[in-house]
Amino acid sequence: MPSHSFYVESIPNRNSPPAVLLRQAWREGKRIRRKTIANLSKLPPASIHAIRIILKGGVAFPSLHQAVTIRRSLPHGHVAALLGLARQLGFPRLLHRVPSRARSLALAAICARLLHPASKLATARSLSADSAASSLGPLLELGPVSGNELLAMLDWLRRRQNWIQRSLARRHLGDRCLILYDVTSAYFEGHCCPLADFGYNRDRKQGKRQIVCGLLCAPDGCPVAVEVFAGNTADPATVSSQVQAIRERFGLTHVALVGDRGMLATTRLREDLEPAAFDWISALKSSDIRQLLKVPKPAAGAAEETAKAPLQPSTLVPDQVAEIRSPEFPDERLLVCLNPRLQQERARKREELLQSTEQFLEQVAAKVRRGRKPWQGAAAIQRRLGRELNRHKM
Repeated sequence: MPSHSFYVESIPNRNSPPAVLLRQAWREGKRIRRKTIANLSKLPPASIHAIRIILKGGVAFPSLHQAVTIRRSLPHGHVAALLGLARQLGFPRLLHRVPSRARSLALAAICARLLHPASKLATARSLSADSAASSLGPLLELGPVSGNELLAMLDWLRRRQNWIQRSLARRHLGDRCLILYDVTSAYFEGHCCPLADFGYNRDRKQGKRQIVCGLLCAPDGCPVAVEVFAGNTADPATVSSQVQAIRERFGLTHVALVGDRGMLATTRLREDLEPAAFDWISALKSSDIRQLLKVPKPAAGAAEETAKAPLQPSTLVPDQVAEIRSPEFPDERLLVCLNPRLQQERARKREELLQSTEQFLEQVAAKVRRGRKPWQGAAAIQRRLGRELNRHKM
């Protein structure tokens, strides 16, 4: 019995569109017989394509939704953009030269922290395939991830910290450059951290232990190194370890350290930065600025009327930087700038505090006139006035 097959054939038709025919072919002996079953030329191209698929044993669907059932869709675009940027910056190699699961977990944890900050347990769940919140875990081929794995990865990352920081310093730092330094603190709810202790709490969380973190940055603000101190460490006490890190760990010998006036105190400048031959940029305290407003004592034999204060606000031009010299700060450049907007704001705040103090004093005077017992006698009045007046610093 001859075997029959059906197929769709497109036949050229000179200047007209080609003819699309549904044909049948079979073999009789050594000869191939063909027969046209139908002319499909007037059908739309999609229908002709579907007929071709069916004749080849496939299945044709009217729409993609009928052909594919979407059981789960993971967000991908933001993950692809962040991973692409990390690889373009050479970030995986910065963590470790050799690919490993620990390196992939570290990269995933850093990306997850930027995309969707969460606890370590929640991050582990968002990376696992069964409970993934994005395509980050599948892209890095992590498979199941547990919270203990992330904790072990942090231990691995801690052992790599010095190597990572040296690599960042080679990229972003060099001799004769600025290094920005500042500290912050983070409070703890528990009591198990050996570095957690009571100190100056920037979060205003009374009764909470904390840790102090010091951060070194490149001139463009790129973080280079971080160090954690005990929670009761004062800001100036963190400078010496940073100077040692810059000299010994990064191999830099001539840089300028930039910090606020509370951290780069006079003692730190004399004991840490000057012996290391480092320059610095900081701000003067209010007590030092008041010294600049005073007329220095004239030297022996100098005319007394020629002495002038190093800082004269009346001679400053608003929003212009001026350089002054003072014997109180030898071999140091002092740059001053008059900010009229800040001047107006401080005058406004001072006037408000004065008015609040006057209102309080009027209330006190009224209570004294009424002769109430807690407000009788000079000593009792002074005790009650002291706390309120100190609050306004007036």
